[in-house]
Amino acid sequence: MAGQKTDERDVLLGRRIAEHRKRSKLTQRAVADSFGMSAAQLQKYEKGVNRISAIHLAILSRLTNTPVSDFLDGIPHPDPMMERGFCESGQQAYSAEPWSDLARAFAKQCVETFTESQRRELSAAVEALSRELKS
Repeated sequence: MAGQKTDERDVLLGRRIAEHRKRSKLTQRAVADSFGMSAAQLQKYEKGVNRISAIHLAILSRLTNTPVSDFLDGIPHPDPMMERGFCESGQQAYSAEPWSDLARAFAKQCVETFTESQRRELSAAVEALSRELKS
């Protein structure tokens, strides 16, 4: 974001970016490559020297499996006296069911890893477990 001065919010966001990247065991090079930039540029984001774009933050969110809100929650408003906007209240998760993303990822992994027979056995086991939990 050329021309915009960074401030303590960018430093805080940069720290969170680095924390989530490291927690996800991603190198600066791997993340920078997914952004289409140099590792040096990513390092500037992580140090708060440069301001990260919303698009890059969304990509990082997907790479680290972290909601964008986890990066932004608690970052101070630039003008504390300004009224909160409509979008600044808590937002609902984009997933209607809390387990749906996990279920999709698990199903994808099963399709890529297990044979049809193994998937049927796993499905039967999950159904049996479901029945047990309901009783």
